[in-house]
Amino acid sequence: MAIGSNVDRAKYEVIIIDGRLEDDPIARIEKHLPDAICFGATVLTGSPLKDALEISNLVSKLAPSLPIIWGGWHASLFPTEVLKDTPSVDFTVQGQGEITFSELLECIESSGDFAKIDGICYRTADGTIKKNKGRVLTPMDQLVPVDYSLIDVEAYFRLKKRRQLDYISSTGCYFRCTFCADPFVFNRSFTAISAERVGEELAELHEKYRFDDLNFQDETFFTYPKRIEAIADELIARSVNISWAATMRADQGFRMTDEQFSKCVTSAMRRVLIGVESGSQEMMDWLAKDIKMEHVLFCAERCKQFGVSVIFPFIVGFPGESDKSIHATKKLIKHLRKMSRSFDTPVFYFKPYPGSKITEDVVKEGYQLPSTTAEWADFDYIGSKGPWVSEQKYREFERFKFYTKAAYSKQGISKIPIQLLAKARCSLDFYALAFEKRLFDYFVPKQRLS
Repeated sequence: MAIGSNVDRAKYEVIIIDGRLEDDPIARIEKHLPDAICFGATVLTGSPLKDALEISNLVSKLAPSLPIIWGGWHASLFPTEVLKDTPSVDFTVQGQGEITFSELLECIESSGDFAKIDGICYRTADGTIKKNKGRVLTPMDQLVPVDYSLIDVEAYFRLKKRRQLDYISSTGCYFRCTFCADPFVFNRSFTAISAERVGEELAELHEKYRFDDLNFQDETFFTYPKRIEAIADELIARSVNISWAATMRADQGFRMTDEQFSKCVTSAMRRVLIGVESGSQEMMDWLAKDIKMEHVLFCAERCKQFGVSVIFPFIVGFPGESDKSIHATKKLIKHLRKMSRSFDTPVFYFKPYPGSKITEDVVKEGYQLPSTTAEWADFDYIGSKGPWVSEQKYREFERFKFYTKAAYSKQGISKIPIQLLAKARCSLDFYALAFEKRLFDYFVPKQRLS
């Protein structure tokens, strides 16, 4: 939507196709190919690559002369590799793509010089792959507001089963976490829409779509507390009667004043997501999180006091992670769970995401990453253990995840016996003979991911 909103709409018609919402997405693509100037795909590393490869190859077959452009995380991390092993793709866009795509579109139509466009890689007529210099992050206030009429917003409400709107008010991240690709893609830069413009846009969107909840999909929404306070003021002053949720680093929450936090609650902040990653300060320092355990606990106490829900994600299975570190993570998870039934503590297994510092290090030590785009499409990030987690530890942690959720989540009366058993197991740290989990897995199949 951001890409499509920033092209010259007087000259170009933007067609966005989401395969999750289409009965026959391929038929819709075929319908528009005869009039298309280019075909673009936003691509994530991992299984989403399968769709991108399949559809791009199909488009290339049906319209051989139509330029195909890939953007998004995978194209930013592997700008030249994609072009080397995927003949159907003609261009990759790196990092922030709004201005880049607009310039590229104009250049394609006018047969201009692609060498003059920052932030792209492309294949020349003789097959040579060229990589242009990177593009500096454009201040978001200089970009055109995202045009939600480019999609069927009501269809997304139906898919979510709630009238919740997604909105992004900032791009990038200043921080240096060694497991994250952000420092590589955005070079530790950050830009955000001004509070006044956020308030104006949200008021207009609310008037048009009547959503009752908003999810700020920023990576580090609370970077500047005064800006967040101003956004809260805007929502209150404009009577945008919605609840909202956003991402928060623990150190950012720690630096907020009670007045600033209270202002957010008054504007109906219902939930924050605070990435903890580990219960071990030593491990957090190794991850370059630049937060202290006291920051996490402070934020937890404050959110409990104000009745704000929190998602505290954790990661286990880092290369060389000790049993002591894993024990500390379990201990912190149980502590947070006991504090409030509105606290959730999802646990993920570390996977070597390209572009991150840890991945660079393990590759130097001999770890083999996928070498082609097709191989990256088979690289599973969700739902399986990482290469540094033994079968025994995986089984143990899956049980731990099940019992902590059963013990401390909000439950109906019928589930109280299971909750009491789960609490006893968590108290004793005993997760063997997991008959309750086996019964649950049998009667409640895992949700199929899109």
